[in-house]
Amino acid sequence: MTTTTNRAGLAQAVLVALTALAGALSAFRALKPSWEVPLPTEANLPEERMQDFRDALYFPIREFLGGGNPYDPAVMFDHWPVRQNFNLYQPYHLVLHLPFALPDYRVGAVSFALACLVLLVVLAVMAARTSKLPLVAGTVVIGTLLVTSQVGKAQMYIGQVNPLIAVATAGALLLRTTNPGWASAALAIAWLKPQFGLPLALVLCARGDRRVALQGTGVAALASVPVVVLLVSRSGVGEFLDVIKRNLAWASSTGYGAVDSVTAQRVDLPAVFFRTTGWLPPAAELLALCGVLAVTASLARRLDRTAAGARVADLLICLGIVVALVHQPGDVLIAVPAMTAMAVLCWRHRRDGHWRWAAVATLLAVVPFAHLYFLDTVVRSLLGARASVTLDGAALVAAWVVLVVFAVRHTRRRVA
Repeated sequence: MTTTTNRAGLAQAVLVALTALAGALSAFRALKPSWEVPLPTEANLPEERMQDFRDALYFPIREFLGGGNPYDPAVMFDHWPVRQNFNLYQPYHLVLHLPFALPDYRVGAVSFALACLVLLVVLAVMAARTSKLPLVAGTVVIGTLLVTSQVGKAQMYIGQVNPLIAVATAGALLLRTTNPGWASAALAIAWLKPQFGLPLALVLCARGDRRVALQGTGVAALASVPVVVLLVSRSGVGEFLDVIKRNLAWASSTGYGAVDSVTAQRVDLPAVFFRTTGWLPPAAELLALCGVLAVTASLARRLDRTAAGARVADLLICLGIVVALVHQPGDVLIAVPAMTAMAVLCWRHRRDGHWRWAAVATLLAVVPFAHLYFLDTVVRSLLGARASVTLDGAALVAAWVVLVVFAVRHTRRRVA
């Protein structure tokens, strides 16, 4: 018996080591673009490698340090080699990520990509702990899958801040009852992008975590005040408000950001609805925001009263955040710990047909992670470019709908 146990343990250790090696190779490949990317010039604006680092971090912070207002699209396009405008990130973003914008561009890019990799590993640790998997083996497996997936690779290839927001969102959900103080701090970081912070704060408040919602929102606001005061002092209140209006107008008119664009990769409900039907109802974005969050918050409160309901509620909230407001496929990264926990729950209840709804929702949520280049090529060749940019959003909207059905059935079943 002991010999058999030792052999099983050795086989498991070898498997974990091989998985770790595969993860290291995937991580190396994901990091390569950060040191191979050419220095930004007007001639290479279409360059996708580290484009979010370039357009949403490095040059906006340089403009801020130079005495300008990076939220003004005209200023950014006139002063720097950027292709996208600097969206309405929380102003404290300009200070929080300052260390990555001070050195040479390529040094900053490599440093930021490494920071993203570390945060993805932290997210894998959180997923393993939440799911009660063996910490080392679970982290290695989840981390390897993450950096090999399309969503994971994209964070370092494009240079996105989503890994930080994903860790913060997961922290706010996981710590809300055990450590409200740290949960509030996590929510404050999730507010870095308002399209994450706003719906998360609203759902937490409706779920009964008012202290976390209010404190986290307050900390984010206070952290941004000094930067806002400085920007206002440079141009005046009126001009600052005009800049915000111009920023919103520009963001809503681009081919990659407009809700009625057939080429946008937005995964929120209104954008997916338009790309699948060709029609956009009046006030669609506001209706989707209110409707999705109302349903999500209501079911989350009911799920909290059931066994294992909190983990289901966490995934429902993460999916609700992504489909309620403007988001891109990579934003589903916030759901990794909740998806892992749900997958474990579905496996434990695999003989219960009721849990098949949850399993279907989880599999649908995996679609953006599995949307690798060779699969995208197949989809484009068979169904066209419009289907390719709609696939991830359609899968996430469907995942939310199926999970809503499961949540309703689950809560009614427990009451019965």
